[in-house]
Amino acid sequence: MISEAAYYPGCALEGSAREYDVSTRLVFNALGVELREIPDWICCGASSTHGLSQEVVLALPAHALRAASQMDLPLMAPCAMCYSRFKLALLDLANADTMARTEAAIGEGIGPLPQVVHPLQVLEDISPQATTSIDIKAACYYGCLLVRPPAAGFDEQENPTVMDRIAAAWGAQPVPWAFKTECCGAGMAVARSDMVAQLSRRVLDQARQAGAEAVIVACPMCQANLDLYTGEKEIPVIYITQLIGLALGLSPRELLMDRHIISPLPLLRSKGVAVHG
Repeated sequence: MISEAAYYPGCALEGSAREYDVSTRLVFNALGVELREIPDWICCGASSTHGLSQEVVLALPAHALRAASQMDLPLMAPCAMCYSRFKLALLDLANADTMARTEAAIGEGIGPLPQVVHPLQVLEDISPQATTSIDIKAACYYGCLLVRPPAAGFDEQENPTVMDRIAAAWGAQPVPWAFKTECCGAGMAVARSDMVAQLSRRVLDQARQAGAEAVIVACPMCQANLDLYTGEKEIPVIYITQLIGLALGLSPRELLMDRHIISPLPLLRSKGVAVHG
């Protein structure tokens, strides 16, 4: 089991998804896993470098990979887009020529490539320590990137179950449904808000039809899209780390659950969770 990791929060967790960052830090601290934030980390380029040169595409994630290598720790990236970018970079940098060109581009050696993990991979190896019952019927939503492509993912691509198992272990009731890995529109929320609204509402409609009271996610882009485009039938979209935090006895306020567009507080009140106002 990993007891310490080089923590890469990424751009979203420093801004619009601060609740994911806060809940991740609180939960892993409570579970005895030390997260050491990578010093002077920079954007990994997950949503902005696809049309640029391969040198730039690899130079950005190489900065954090080099730092994790120097720290001699696995790199943990909670954002699914960041996680995918780092995993794909590892595959490219396994080629000696590509590694040499990337090191030349950043002006320094990268060192031995570190392991890259998502919080779900670490949480799966930790025995639950729940102190509070959180009896929520939950649709676990993985989105596009967490388990794809196969070379970068860590679960079955069409019907992943790792988040379902973790949620169940911490007291939730995962519901079976068919839209676990359907796209929510990803980073097109500004350029094609109409498309994102349509895709996100399809996902949420399927979750409701499956009997879910909430959608559980592990990606800030998925959370933002689903939370924003929930439609007339509102359903809260919460992070897996917030769910575990509640089970550990942390308050919804500590976990910043009051920051969500669709508030999960009424649902939590109905389950007997004290929400302090």
